[in-house]
Amino acid sequence: MSLPVHLVPTLAGVGVGAEVTVEGDEAHHAVAVRRLRVGEHLVLTDGAGTSVRAVVSDTGKRTLTAIVEEVTRRERPAPEVVVVQAIPKGDRGELAVEVLTEIGVARVVPWAAARSVAIWKGERAAKSLARWRSTAREAAKQARRSWFPEVAEPATTPAVAALVGDADLAVVLHEEASASLTTVDVPATGTVVVVVGPEGGLTPEEVATLEAVGAVSVRLGAEVLRTSTAGVAAVSALLSRTPRWRHHGPEHQGLSGSS
Repeated sequence: MSLPVHLVPTLAGVGVGAEVTVEGDEAHHAVAVRRLRVGEHLVLTDGAGTSVRAVVSDTGKRTLTAIVEEVTRRERPAPEVVVVQAIPKGDRGELAVEVLTEIGVARVVPWAAARSVAIWKGERAAKSLARWRSTAREAAKQARRSWFPEVAEPATTPAVAALVGDADLAVVLHEEASASLTTVDVPATGTVVVVVGPEGGLTPEEVATLEAVGAVSVRLGAEVLRTSTAGVAAVSALLSRTPRWRHHGPEHQGLSGSS
């Protein structure tokens, strides 16, 4: 049975035998919801490459202390995958963030595309972004990731074009494209950007802007996927052609001791 995973602010300099304290909502979830008790094991991660296997030594209402038994430090996965996700309506954005996190995306960038139905402004923007970030955090724990994804501030089309221009590979999912994902060369390192349009599709101007800075327009197949699932399908197809999907097991298997 997999051990529960909880997030802590930092594990910098932590070695075997060190005491780590979990506080606040994270500790409450461990103690009150998961009912972890003294002597039980769990995994703690800082979401920045370090994870530890630890044994609970003390608990309180909103605090938990654990003693480190094993430490694993992992390099950031390469290539890094960034998904520009046009903001969908309802809770489909959170669905997209959840599955993209589970599959290993490094960053999700909300994008107010021209035909996006949902509009993030003011208080609604802050609440929506907070929900996306909370969804990413919980999905990363569920997926047992050592590196947690970033959910960036909403981007304008010029900002998306800048991301595309800096990428080692950038693809735009477009149902009218003639090329497929099998026609692009996927780098083993660097940054891969995938741009996912809104329910109403991309405008010709958006496609032209992104292609002008180096993006390749591709289609996934004969079927037209929802904006909330197109990204995970594209990233899966791309990652299957990288070392990331050829020889790695779950991130927390085989935790190695370190002092």
